Amino acid sequence: MSKYLVTGGAGYVGSVVTQHLLEAGHEVTVLDNLSTGFRAAVPDGAAFIEGDLHDAARYVDDSYRAVLHFAAFSQVGESVAKPEKYWRNNVGGSMALLAAMRDAGVRTLVFSSTAATYGEPVGTPITETAPTAPTSPYGASKLAVDHMISGEAAAHGLAAVSLRYFNVAGAYGSCGERHDPESHLIPLVLQVAQGRREAISVYGADYPTPDGTCVRDYLHVADLAEAHLLALGAALPSPTTTPAGGASRRSIEPGEHLICNLGNGNGFSVREVIETARKVTGHPIPEVTAPRRPGDPAVLVASAHTATTRLGWHPTRPDLAHIVADAWEFANAHSPYGTPSPSGV
Repeated sequence: MSKYLVTGGAGYVGSVVTQHLLEAGHEVTVLDNLSTGFRAAVPDGAAFIEGDLHDAARYVDDSYRAVLHFAAFSQVGESVAKPEKYWRNNVGGSMALLAAMRDAGVRTLVFSSTAATYGEPVGTPITETAPTAPTSPYGASKLAVDHMISGEAAAHGLAAVSLRYFNVAGAYGSCGERHDPESHLIPLVLQVAQGRREAISVYGADYPTPDGTCVRDYLHVADLAEAHLLALGAALPSPTTTPAGGASRRSIEPGEHLICNLGNGNGFSVREVIETARKVTGHPIPEVTAPRRPGDPAVLVASAHTATTRLGWHPTRPDLAHIVADAWEFANAHSPYGTPSPSGV
């Protein structure tokens, strides 16, 4: 058993990864300021610290074998309107975390990055060698942290993995999407099916795609969590097994920063998602067309070849109907968490 720190573990993805770590027999501490996360989302069995990344030196010590870093603001539209909020939190907070890890001698990091670092792709599927030209301050802030991690690894012997993933959906046990406010397509569509919204807004119907709506690569959150555990096992010094209990592997050396895209490799348009939700839920789900949102690329589809070859990762839940069905089951079984705490950034 090892002890891990999960920043942002009161959020959607962070909570699912925390649950996977606990199920693998590890000790987990969640650090979250609850500015967008929810205390109720932290899985039972994890220790919890309500604190801010800017104060990471107070919370990081040498008892942790590694850090998994999810804490960030992630709304593209908001980042365009309030870029300073994203630079301070996503970049400034990550800088404080890296300094705290360095001082404590914690030399393994798995970072939750994003496909938004690529901006409008020059081709699909997107590989890690594609140009990075983010179209929003959110994507730019995540790219800045990736550069920061590369420098930390080269200068101070950090072993790190950045996982750039695309649209995440679905649920895992009692962990799922209950954002407030919600901005992700699948839970918004399901809210219409539940009668909590009158219609789903389709932001832009004139993109250069088959049906005019944006195309995204949807990934089941449990597949995403498994990738994080494999990345952790690959980056840890001299592991006996991977955190998931698999065969021994150590493919990432101290001083290396590996960047991996994660995705199914298949894209689904906004209207395909809506139609799939209609079939899964049995509800009509009205839609209305709205103007494009600033910073939204037309197509984002990933090549996960690096994750496959370096981490041994393969998505096992690629079917969109499966993803939507899991999200629908969760949405009907769980009420919203409520309003996030006003504390934090």
